[in-house]
Amino acid sequence: MTRARSSIFGRLSKDQRGASAVEFALLSPIFGLLLAGTLDMGASIYAQFGLNAAVSAGANYALANASSVSSSNAATLSSTISKLVAGAQGSSAVTGVATVNSGSSASTVNSTTSQSGSASAADSCYCPTLSGSTISWGTAKTCASDCSGGGYAGKFVLVTASRAYTSFFGSYSFAATGTLTSQTLVQVQ
Repeated sequence: MTRARSSIFGRLSKDQRGASAVEFALLSPIFGLLLAGTLDMGASIYAQFGLNAAVSAGANYALANASSVSSSNAATLSSTISKLVAGAQGSSAVTGVATVNSGSSASTVNSTTSQSGSASAADSCYCPTLSGSTISWGTAKTCASDCSGGGYAGKFVLVTASRAYTSFFGSYSFAATGTLTSQTLVQVQ
């Protein structure tokens, strides 16, 4: 009986059939997690790149229409830019916000635009400063005068795009779930 057992174990220990299937079964969960993490991170990066492209389109529009940075056109300019940014991804999930020179501001969410602020600030020049992710406009200055932090006082357009991002895997995600935001400040004059 022991001889029969030892001959069975001897034959099984030398038999290589099925070894690849066992190795695949052991390694496939690890490769699956790597693939899932890559897809999850890639989707997050793709969404952020889309926001960056939307903000870039809004900034380009602001530069091309720099002559519209005035009290008579600021509301129209901010509304147009916010709609452009919100619609750049072809999705209603993006919120576009455009602020013209610390005054007229427009926010577009789900194709609905709301205006706020005073257009009269568009005729002034500013020296905005950045603290963390918050922009402080400061007080109105003489156009082309020196700013304390460097540069020259001018007219600016702040363009912001944001959207909610939810990972494929919820709380077990490789990418952060929350709000993605992209923002730029363009000196148009």
